[in-house]
Amino acid sequence: MDQAVLARVPEVFARRVGPALGLADEADAVARACHAMATRFHGGGRLIVFGNGEAATDAQHISVEFVHPVIVGKRALPSFSLTSDVATITGVAATAGLEEVFAHQLRRLAAPRDIALGVSPDGGCVNVLRGLETAHRLGLLTLALTGGDDGGPIGRSPAVDHVLIARSADPRVVKEVHVTTYHILWELVHVFFEQPGVLDPRVIS
Repeated sequence: MDQAVLARVPEVFARRVGPALGLADEADAVARACHAMATRFHGGGRLIVFGNGEAATDAQHISVEFVHPVIVGKRALPSFSLTSDVATITGVAATAGLEEVFAHQLRRLAAPRDIALGVSPDGGCVNVLRGLETAHRLGLLTLALTGGDDGGPIGRSPAVDHVLIARSADPRVVKEVHVTTYHILWELVHVFFEQPGVLDPRVIS
């Protein structure tokens, strides 16, 4: 194998170590977010997910993880993505602008007991931020998966209850950490459901 290629291998792996360890360091914050999500699901809430570009497919991936668990025996939980309906997205964008594509849908579709999860690799997506701000005003639990040093404007927004940051400037690394993060979110939500006495015994859903 070419020596120049071999020389780059350690750097490629090293670039991923810090962000992955950073996620492990945030275990308490992740657990708190999952407990809050489980509480909302337990009370009859739904998970509403959204993002742009590649994050739009992440939103769909997250949604199907909850609706149709790949692990046999796990409970299906209500979730949907705001990125799936091309007609609605393009219709809102054409009349109200791209900045409104998620906020508009949330105002019509969301209920106060729901959960809003926005995905923005650089933390700067204006329509994701506007969606989370709208969700917060409506009373939803708000979460964000972001990247960079501090999560960008979304990470700093008081409208976001739980911010989970993949601390990297490399969008590929951020994507990889986000995939791991939302798989952990799914798993820990189920852990809270499966532990007796953790959630209120009055089941609404």
